Amino acid sequence: MHDHQAALRILAKGTVIPATPLALDDARMFDEKTQRLLMRYYLACGVGGIATAVHSTQFSIRDPEIHLFEPVISLIIDEIARFEAANNTCIVRVCGVCGPIEQALQEARLAKSLGYDAVLLSPGGLNHLSEESLIERTIQVASVIPVIGFYLQTAVGGRVFSYEYWQKLCEIPNLVAIKCASFNRYTTLDVVRAVACSSRHKQIALYTGNDDNIVHDLMDVFTFETPEGKRSVRFSGGLLGHWCIWTKKAVELHKLLGNAVDEGCIDASIIHLAAAVTDMNAAVFDPHHAFKGCIPGIHEVLRRQGIFKNRYCLDSEEDLSPGQSEELDRVIRSYPKLIDDSFILENLPHWKRDL
Repeated sequence: MHDHQAALRILAKGTVIPATPLALDDARMFDEKTQRLLMRYYLACGVGGIATAVHSTQFSIRDPEIHLFEPVISLIIDEIARFEAANNTCIVRVCGVCGPIEQALQEARLAKSLGYDAVLLSPGGLNHLSEESLIERTIQVASVIPVIGFYLQTAVGGRVFSYEYWQKLCEIPNLVAIKCASFNRYTTLDVVRAVACSSRHKQIALYTGNDDNIVHDLMDVFTFETPEGKRSVRFSGGLLGHWCIWTKKAVELHKLLGNAVDEGCIDASIIHLAAAVTDMNAAVFDPHHAFKGCIPGIHEVLRRQGIFKNRYCLDSEEDLSPGQSEELDRVIRSYPKLIDDSFILENLPHWKRDL
């Protein structure tokens, strides 16, 4: 039986949560067997949680003509439950939720009914709403299920929020974490300062989604003056599209950085890792073409590793950008210690069993 409180404790402590992509067959239909294979890979890597129905899963799974939202999130729960039962463990279950209040509430209720622990509440597509309206939306969703707040970068449909917005968000009961994916150091500081100054600072976990600064986020300690004196906060985990590839190495990196911060020992080798991880991310996420090749880039890595059958997206026009394949070649060749191909090759036959 899944223990929701245990899962929330894992989330609070900080862990690795890959943002799962969507597996499609050659007819661009949902490939359930490959999706299960992908889940088995993540869980074997030692992740602490799984997020689905998020950006990397493709928001169009919600479109009526596609109708994959419930099938995808149900399959993910099933595969997690099998793993938990077989290994006597607990995995954090996060479901992406988006849209206006009524849609967000409907998705949140479904996620709760299926056994999810928390929802990642996206502000995407709602730039016409006031900050107060988005706060009210968060309050209503948080009355249904624990919420992870989300700072989404402007390049993919997000917006810039005021510091006061994050102050108010942090005071919402049942807001258990914030994923900061603003890809901006100034706005990232707004989030961490708001958490540090909040009366609920001990109840809110910080998760990096800043794919351009993963290592720096996880090794920095942020200290601020508050009315109660100095307070320090840090990013304790990551909920990342980047971590849905080379995931075994992501788990190792998270542990390495956590130990280094706890011991107060950040040496030059760790700092060098920061640039390497960002370089790899750039090849996958395609910032030079406004992130157009981001999801196909993720799929292409998984295809090369033998997990995905193709790099297809639901939109047939969505594919790698010019030169992106060559960039993937370059970073894979340049950073062999940050890829996990051998781990996958060794374990694929086992993961494919019973599919």
